[in-house]
Amino acid sequence: MSGLDRVGFAAELAAHADAHGPITVGLAGAGQMGTDIVVQVALMTGIRIGAIAARRPDRPRAAIAMAGHPDHHGVIASSASAIDAAIGRGKIAVTDDLAALCAAGRIDVVIDATGSPNLGTQLALDAIANGKHIVMLNVEADITVGRHLVAAADRAGVVYTGSAGDEPATTLELIAFAQSLGMEVVAAGKGKNNPLRIDAVPADYEAEAQARDMNPRMLVEFVDGSKTMVEMTAIANCTGLVPDVPGMHGPEATLETLAQVLCTTEDGGILSAPGRVDFTVGRGVAPGVFCIAKPRHPRAIERMADLKVGPGPCFSLVRPFHLTSLETPLSAARAVMHGRADMRPLARPVAECGARAKRDLAPGETLGRIGESEYRGFAMAWTDARSARALPLGLAEGSRVTQPIRCGDLLTHDNCTPDGELLVTQVRRMLDAADATAYGDDPVPTR
Repeated sequence: MSGLDRVGFAAELAAHADAHGPITVGLAGAGQMGTDIVVQVALMTGIRIGAIAARRPDRPRAAIAMAGHPDHHGVIASSASAIDAAIGRGKIAVTDDLAALCAAGRIDVVIDATGSPNLGTQLALDAIANGKHIVMLNVEADITVGRHLVAAADRAGVVYTGSAGDEPATTLELIAFAQSLGMEVVAAGKGKNNPLRIDAVPADYEAEAQARDMNPRMLVEFVDGSKTMVEMTAIANCTGLVPDVPGMHGPEATLETLAQVLCTTEDGGILSAPGRVDFTVGRGVAPGVFCIAKPRHPRAIERMADLKVGPGPCFSLVRPFHLTSLETPLSAARAVMHGRADMRPLARPVAECGARAKRDLAPGETLGRIGESEYRGFAMAWTDARSARALPLGLAEGSRVTQPIRCGDLLTHDNCTPDGELLVTQVRRMLDAADATAYGDDPVPTR
């Protein structure tokens, strides 16, 4: 950076560190995303990793070494006070205790990179109870109980936010840009990064996962469409955009045709109305995100066409990349410095990510994790999911099948019983009961 002054947020972050010291992050999870965060933070000014929580210490230690820290920089700590002591010595604490991570006084903000709806719910509530901001790189937890977690954070005076760099928050940047210019938001979403195969199972992707340094189950989450359904549900719940049809359209719209396909039938597209969330499997959009916007005046349409944005009357605003976990530290810093969330659910329900069976399921089966062989995510409008008594995807893991379910059928509260011992199930029960009071429906049981 010789001869180059810091500008924008980089300058703000450096100035904050000069005045207050570096922002200290407590990280939960040291898998692919967690390791990325450890490495990325080591490259930044004004922010540091103070502690990493994981079931086993080997992954945090490997991440610390990969980030270029010296031997013995990671220190085992089994309590909040031990975590604080390690941070005070300039080390990174390594712990298996999520509660201790959240309770440590030197931690400013907690990042959830666990990917588990239940762990994420517990972690967020613990962080909030300890006065910590929480960054959720755990969209599965967010779409299941995010409204409850936001309300808890607001009451505690801390920030609950989704992560910059993940597709939902990146898409929200474009939506906000279009709205600030007074444009109508017709649709928004992402290009799907992997070919869609709804019956994908981990056994078929072991070689590819190894080549990409991924867990096969996590790779299948992307391939079978579950991650896309989760992410589009998150966008819906933060904006009020809804799936146009259950499961969304997912057309083969290319970068060149996107605005002419994901627009209303009135404008020559496939959507029944504006204000929709969707995705495309067409060429040239992935790994980017998009917002289809329509200016409200002929002069603005004429100018955008003249500026080669597209032929109009709808235009694609595209960010051609998202940096996932590499951008996550920015959300942590903004939460601490400005008390600002990059992404947070609305107080009202908008969409639900349910689940469809990948194979026939028999009574008595206990369901595994997202990305395994039993089910895949399926995005729906909340009203449609409510009518169908759809089981939220975030409650599927550990659920017991109570009625025969055919391949392709929706998992519901009538054919599955979620694990009532899990905190995420208990919190979702409270949300469902509150929705029943607010919207006049019988509460969906989560026994």
